[in-house]
Amino acid sequence: MLRYLPFLLVLALWIYAFVDCLNTPEEEVRHLPKVVWVIIILLFGEVLVGPIAWLITGKVRQPVPAGGAMPGQWVAPDDNPEFLKSLDKDDPGKG
Repeated sequence: MLRYLPFLLVLALWIYAFVDCLNTPEEEVRHLPKVVWVIIILLFGEVLVGPIAWLITGKVRQPVPAGGAMPGQWVAPDDNPEFLKSLDKDDPGKG
């Protein structure tokens, strides 16, 4: 079973890069047109050159803020401090 592991890892990286490239909006693709990136990923995926090149240079990637959620992004009610404060105001038992 372990002899198939390298093949499966290469295949997984190949598929991930391909799907990531297809789902990336055209304005976030760097250096080459999106169609060229897809061709590079498909042609050179077996030797990992295409997928690694896409992951390193092909897409604009923004770092995730330390606080977790990005500004303007939806936050679950139990993680939203403003929502939790509004619950305290509505509770008649607290005073």
